[in-house]
Amino acid sequence: MNDPICSCRSRLGRRRFLSGTVNSLSAIALTSLAAEEQAVAESPRIDPARPYAPRQPHFEAKAKNVIVVFCSGAISQVDTFDYKPKLIQLDGKPLPGNEKLVSFQGPNGNLTQPLWKFRPRGRSGKMVSDLLPHIGSMADDLCFIHSMKSTSNTHGPAENLMNTGFAFDGFPSMGAWVNFALGSENADLPAFVAIEDPRGNPQSGPNNWAAGFLPAAFQGTPFSTTKPIRYLDRPKDVSDTADRQTLSAVRFLDEQLRDRFPGDEQLAARIAGYELAARMQLSVPEAVDVNSEPPSLQKLYGADSPNELKAAFARNCMLARRLIERGVRFVQLFNGAYASGGRLNWDGHSDLKRQYDVHGEILDQPVAGLLIDLKQRGLLEETLVVFATEFGRMPMFQMGTYGRDHNPEGFTCWLAGAGVKPGISYGATDEYGFRASEKIVTPADFHATILHLLGLDHERLTVYHNGIQRRLTNVEGHVIQDILA
Repeated sequence: MNDPICSCRSRLGRRRFLSGTVNSLSAIALTSLAAEEQAVAESPRIDPARPYAPRQPHFEAKAKNVIVVFCSGAISQVDTFDYKPKLIQLDGKPLPGNEKLVSFQGPNGNLTQPLWKFRPRGRSGKMVSDLLPHIGSMADDLCFIHSMKSTSNTHGPAENLMNTGFAFDGFPSMGAWVNFALGSENADLPAFVAIEDPRGNPQSGPNNWAAGFLPAAFQGTPFSTTKPIRYLDRPKDVSDTADRQTLSAVRFLDEQLRDRFPGDEQLAARIAGYELAARMQLSVPEAVDVNSEPPSLQKLYGADSPNELKAAFARNCMLARRLIERGVRFVQLFNGAYASGGRLNWDGHSDLKRQYDVHGEILDQPVAGLLIDLKQRGLLEETLVVFATEFGRMPMFQMGTYGRDHNPEGFTCWLAGAGVKPGISYGATDEYGFRASEKIVTPADFHATILHLLGLDHERLTVYHNGIQRRLTNVEGHVIQDILA
């Protein structure tokens, strides 16, 4: 009778065991290397001397360009786009099941109905409040996402999350990823421009348009109609001839350095940046000249308004269209500035009605004018317009105030234009507008969908950084197929 122990020992002899271990480890290593090579191969191949050269998407794109309108400070969903009859019915009563709810800034009071009347808009009959009647009139062109949910209830980290995919600082912005993936269609303008609000920068500032660990060439270029790019004009004491001779000499020295250090990618990228800056001296003044637009268009956007802030934001919206028209790939347009107790942005903690009456007038007509203008020019067919904010607000007032506290559990964003079904609503919050309850959408889902419309697979657009294959959507995200046209 055979001894099973002896038979096992024979099969698992020392030499065979070591041989099998080496082969197995080799196979594991080979698989790992192959996986790394495949992942690296998904990253765009960037020529440091031509970092902005146009590149092909992963598949056929619906959208060529993106304009993001970002409402800094967290605009209230229950006072704008998320109509809840139950909230009106139970006005002044406690939120069932959450009678003693404590949120970001402390205890909450009773439910508070919308502070503006909601009305049906367009053929779709979409209910939008009187705070934003001009945007409401465009409801048939908009795709509302009512089930957004964030993981942060603090402005800075939540802005980071919505614009970079991560709550922490140091990660590439959505525009930087798009710039990195697709490059530019205009060699004389940046591929990614961030237009700050006339009142100042958003809470997390340049994080919203930073390149993070991507090459610095792909960060956003910040400018606006109220803060033109500096140093575009030639100094008065430098003649045109001297200026041209200087540029010619610099170009000669650059070529000498390229020949001397042909493999220096940082040098090539720096030279490319300087060359773009030189070309921008000629292209930017024309691109930002919104005053050349006809009076009828100034009126459409509200740039002729006696309200100086509204007129300035309207000019920024006009600038966004002009940039897209000239081949800028990604434009980030901010409405609202830094933390100010709601005075300069949508952070309505103390006196929401009074503050939002101010902010609503600044936002409403210019954004609607932008949509109308894009549509009339045929640009909306190839441009994706994104309306976003960092989180929502509570359906009740904070205890002892006339404002609403932070609410990351449910809020509204919308999309319009290329590749998106118009005039629909996707997902829902509960009957009070408190929590996302149907077809919940995360920032990663939101980003995956935007990338998809640009012809980019969010799982394939990766960069190896600090031992991890990074992407905009981290390890999450699903394309929202139901909203795609």
